[in-house]
Amino acid sequence: MKNKLILVTGGARSGKSRFAEKLARGGGEKRFYIATAPVFDAEMAERVARHKALRARDNWQTIEEETDLVSALSRAAEQGAETILVDCLTLWISNLLYRDEKLSEEAFAQVCGKVLDRARELPAQVVMVISEVGLGLVPENALSRRFRDLSGRCAQLVAERAEEVYFLIAGIPRRIK
Repeated sequence: MKNKLILVTGGARSGKSRFAEKLARGGGEKRFYIATAPVFDAEMAERVARHKALRARDNWQTIEEETDLVSALSRAAEQGAETILVDCLTLWISNLLYRDEKLSEEAFAQVCGKVLDRARELPAQVVMVISEVGLGLVPENALSRRFRDLSGRCAQLVAERAEEVYFLIAGIPRRIK
């Protein structure tokens, strides 16, 4: 499989993950799902378990990694990944901010750049999912504004290096690059 980077974005519950999984299925049989969601309560634990069971039936191998995406991408590559789905960058950013509320755009851009460098080195298709959070109101507090800014910066950085970018609205994908 040739190296390829694809970004899928859109609002919450817009169908991003389902569409990203469909794209990833076309990238090869050896599929890895890098899940960034932290489990904070019983409802989230149930949701994660349900999603893992569905993916297992479709031959996905799951790597759970909340912050170190370079390592997660490397682990998938070491196991012969032909396609890797990272779902989602939005939660990854939230996890990074949880560990360092003062994370600057400059520092984040360096971290994101390392993730993208690793993704571009792999002989696999890499599909990344991020929620579009910048279409609404300006958040009222500094941490929320920093989250929105980092998410927007991340989407720009990934889109710049991706061969394909899709935006989903109400489950309908639109290729924008």
